[in-house]
Amino acid sequence: MKISILTLFPEMFSGPFSTSILKHAEEKQLVSIHFVNIRDFGLGVHQVVDDSSYGGGIGMVMRVDVLKEAIDSARDKTLPSEKEKVVLLTADGQIYTQRTAEGFASLSHLILICGHYEGVDERIREYVDEEISIGDFVLTGGEIPAMLITDSVTRLITGVLKEGVTSAESFSQKDNGNYLLEYPHYTRPAVFEGKAVPEILLSGNHQEIAKWRLEKAKEKTKARRPDLMKSNLDSTA
Repeated sequence: MKISILTLFPEMFSGPFSTSILKHAEEKQLVSIHFVNIRDFGLGVHQVVDDSSYGGGIGMVMRVDVLKEAIDSARDKTLPSEKEKVVLLTADGQIYTQRTAEGFASLSHLILICGHYEGVDERIREYVDEEISIGDFVLTGGEIPAMLITDSVTRLITGVLKEGVTSAESFSQKDNGNYLLEYPHYTRPAVFEGKAVPEILLSGNHQEIAKWRLEKAKEKTKARRPDLMKSNLDSTA
């Protein structure tokens, strides 16, 4: 899979993308991450990428002509449209979920656009397939969301993690159509400051352990994320 990130600040990614799972996934050639510097398509000697907002207002707006050229440069003309997706990272997009990550992981090419300044010219929305937000808050730019999405998508690609790892974690387990948070985990020591590991986990009875884990997952989800018990995450994908 190829992930292209359109950004004004490619240097921001050098640390997070040069360690751990992302680094190993690239070394194994399971994912290829490319950066497109939007400023390379800026106008004039100073490579201008933004301008003041029509109608007035505080802050600068990223130009549609510059962004469109950057998008065109990143596209893979050899791929069918259903295998490539252009995503604008914006505070007013659809909330990102595990279901969205799974959909992105099935693509051959994912293009992420990192907005900046006051925002982007509204007309750029005609050239993107989806608009994604990572939550109901505002960031300085789209670089951190791009890092989060790249990480969450890469770990779902076959071969990046051990088989079965991603099928028994938060937002992957289901009960009666509802997605669950992951059950609690314990390891050694068996007793720590008077707090013991639940006896069921030491019993060796895997059928009863599975039942206990399901109940604990349901309890945790109901207490911490009751919204997941009321609706199916597929509706936001």
